[in-house]
Amino acid sequence: MKFATINGTSIHYQFEDAGVGNPLIVFSNSLATDFRIWQDCVDELSADYSILRYDKRGHGLSGLGSPPYKIADHINDLVGLMDYLKLSGAVVVGLSVGGLIAQGLYHARPDLAKALILCDTAAKIGNTDMWNDRINIARDDGMGALVDANMQRWFSPTFHKECTTELQGFIAMFTRTPVEGYIGTSIAIRDADFREQAANISVPTICVVGDQDGATPPNLVSDTANMIPGAKFEIIKDAGHIPCAEQPAAIIKIIRNMVASS
Repeated sequence: MKFATINGTSIHYQFEDAGVGNPLIVFSNSLATDFRIWQDCVDELSADYSILRYDKRGHGLSGLGSPPYKIADHINDLVGLMDYLKLSGAVVVGLSVGGLIAQGLYHARPDLAKALILCDTAAKIGNTDMWNDRINIARDDGMGALVDANMQRWFSPTFHKECTTELQGFIAMFTRTPVEGYIGTSIAIRDADFREQAANISVPTICVVGDQDGATPPNLVSDTANMIPGAKFEIIKDAGHIPCAEQPAAIIKIIRNMVASS
């Protein structure tokens, strides 16, 4: 296990170095998950690309920092981690809040991102009332009170029926997320809005979404793609909010195509 103190917080990360000259991929995770959600992708990609994964503050094995957070806290953590590791020019793959972090990384430090793959995310996710409701439930009743609704949004009915063992793993990941980390990051998502800046993105970008995503549905992701000059849009069949778990082959193909074209 690798840890670095970034902006006063212990950040858990894993860097697989494929050697000088190989393209770099950076993965940023969704709310209430850790970097293991990308494992199926990494298993297929690590021979050809250098790969950085990390746990956001308040998630996985990273420290809490000082919640609640602003989206800038998460962005600055990734900036700091890449600077610590002397990395730049990455294809940045962000899922949900990770996609907000990817957008913010580009806006803050365009040298760090040469292309963006924005998965099941948007320039603005949800509204104040929605996030406040979830924050209040987590604060009053804990993560267990949110898990069933989240699993319905995260995964397709087929996954619920045919992948019950894997589903239990994701339930454990969700419920073991520190409630302070969940609330802190929910506040960051609630207040984040990159709609006005979206037109400033000038690197190759693709916005992808599961066709059964109940958290950031296809029309929301498509709207964000339309805000970004030249951005592509792709719907992944038979997937919910976490297509890297349900349809990793589709995500792997998108990543390889992006690396080859950028």
